[in-house]
Amino acid sequence: MDVGSCHLGGNADAVEFCPHRPFRHILAAATYTLQEQAGEEQQQDRAGTVSLFSVDAGAEDESRRLRLLHSVETAGVFDMKWSPTAPLLAQADAHGRLVLRRLEQEDGSDEGVVLTDVCAGDVSSSMCLYVDWNQNADSLSVGLSDGSLSVISMREDHLEVSEQWAAHQYEVWTCYFDRARPHLLYSGSDDCSFSCWDLRESPSNVVFRNKKSHTMGVCCITQNPMEGNMLVTGSYDEYLRVWDMRSMAKPVNEKSLNLGGGVWRIKYHPSIADVILAACMHNGFAIVKVGTGDATVMETYCKHESLAYGADWQTSEVAEDNTDSSVIATCSFYDRLLRVWQPENLCKT
Repeated sequence: MDVGSCHLGGNADAVEFCPHRPFRHILAAATYTLQEQAGEEQQQDRAGTVSLFSVDAGAEDESRRLRLLHSVETAGVFDMKWSPTAPLLAQADAHGRLVLRRLEQEDGSDEGVVLTDVCAGDVSSSMCLYVDWNQNADSLSVGLSDGSLSVISMREDHLEVSEQWAAHQYEVWTCYFDRARPHLLYSGSDDCSFSCWDLRESPSNVVFRNKKSHTMGVCCITQNPMEGNMLVTGSYDEYLRVWDMRSMAKPVNEKSLNLGGGVWRIKYHPSIADVILAACMHNGFAIVKVGTGDATVMETYCKHESLAYGADWQTSEVAEDNTDSSVIATCSFYDRLLRVWQPENLCKT
C-alpha cells in the first residue's frame, strides 16, 4: 500500500529512518546532483541535500502521511547512516568529507525538527562513497573512490583519521563493521572482491579476499542481526549471496538469488530475522526471505521509473507487534522520487 511520495530537489540516492526514540517517525533523504558551472572553463560541481520528513502511515489526513520538515544544502551525498547509539547522522560526500549532524527538536514539535552541525573532517581528496558506524559509535569506516578504506575515530569535538590504506584496485562501494567482532571490517569493491580486514593490526591485515564469487562489483554487505555468522552481499552482477562466516579464512557462499538488477543496497527488517529489503537498480525493489531453505522473493515494488538506490525500513513498536504495519521508504535517482509504502506479504512469513 502506498503511503506517500514526493520529488526531491536533486537526484535521490539514500534514505535512512532514524532508529531512536522519539524520532522513529523521522526519515532522512539525500541527493547527489552533478551540476555544470558557467564560465570560460567548464567545471562540474557535485551538490546535494539532506532532507528530513515526518512519516505517519496511519494518518487519516493523507497530507500528513509524508511531510517535509527541514532541508540542508550540502556537497553531493553518496551515503549516510544514523549512529547506533544517538540521533547523530553521518554523511559521506563527494568532496571527500565526513560530516556529522545531530537531530534536534527545537520547540517540542515536528515543525521544530532540525539537523545541527556537530563536526566535519576531510577524509581524502577522493570521494567518500560509503559510511558505517561500529556498534560503540566511537569509530566510522569510509569507502573511497580511489580504492582506499579509512577508519575515523570520534573525538570530543572533531573527527580524526586513525588509519587509511589501499584496500582495493577500484572504488570501494561498501564497508561494514562486524557487529559482534568490531575489530573486523568487511569491504566490497568495483574490483569484484569481497574482503575482510583485522583492525588490530597496523596496517590492517587482510583476513580474506574473495575475488571469484562475484562477477561484477560488490555494492553492499550486511550481517544477520540474529545470527552473526551469516553475512549477505549484493553485487552489480544482480545476485544476492548468503555467506556462512564460521570459517573466517574462507567464507562459504551458501545460497544465491538473482534479483534481476544490480543489488545496490540491502537492509534487514528491524524485527523479522530472515527478511531483507533490496534496492535492485534497474529492477526496482524486492523483499527477500533468506531463512532455512532457498532464498526467495516475497514481494517486488516497481513504482519507481529510474535507478533504485535508497531503501530502508522504519523501526516501530507497531511493526514489531504486527508485521502488516511495516513501513518502507525507497528512492530512485534520475526521477528524483521518494516513496513511502507498506508491503503486502510480510504476514505470510
